[in-house]
Amino acid sequence: MTLDLLPDHSFAAMLFDMDGTLINSIAAAENVWAKWARSHGIDVETFLPTIHGRRAIDTIKSLNLPGVDATAEAATITQAEIAEVEGIEEIPGATAFLMQIPLAKWAVVTSAPRELALTRLKAAGLPMPRVLITAEDVDQGKPKPDCYLLAAKRLGVSCTQCLIFEDADIGIQAALASGGTLMVITATHSHHSPAVAEHQFAIRDYSQHGDVLPRKLKP
Repeated sequence: MTLDLLPDHSFAAMLFDMDGTLINSIAAAENVWAKWARSHGIDVETFLPTIHGRRAIDTIKSLNLPGVDATAEAATITQAEIAEVEGIEEIPGATAFLMQIPLAKWAVVTSAPRELALTRLKAAGLPMPRVLITAEDVDQGKPKPDCYLLAAKRLGVSCTQCLIFEDADIGIQAALASGGTLMVITATHSHHSPAVAEHQFAIRDYSQHGDVLPRKLKP
């Protein structure tokens, strides 16, 4: 789908995933996760594509590794990711885009723990959201829609009134399940499942139509 299908749309708020959607942290995240995978005898090449958009604890639990404490391992990985900020940068145009939106009309919804989210947003030079939903805020992470539903509630709107920005399949599934309208950022993830592709509007980054989309917000 392309943006010419949005002329009659307007939204009460905009919800943004963080990694891959507002910031490019792929190199930093994959460096940390690759080291962890090797230490557990996991094939790095097949494993790394599975980490994006998902809470660390959910990624580890899905592996069913014998004798591994998922909570402790997730905490260790989070601390390593907090220390790995070199090379983290905004998706082109993200800061300028967010600065056009009133704070009461947008939120960041991430699978990262709060400390990591704040660290990465700061490293990328992005404005801090008034509403930030992180891994600790929900019992069920993406692809469940709980995080997006909570963000909309805290903004005082319904998810069905929101434009949701995502990049990876796990997060896209959560956005679609929430009932919001999906906008896919393809700067870091350009290939998605056919089931996802048929539902999406897509732009590469915020330098493409970044001056038009904020006008889609209702006063």
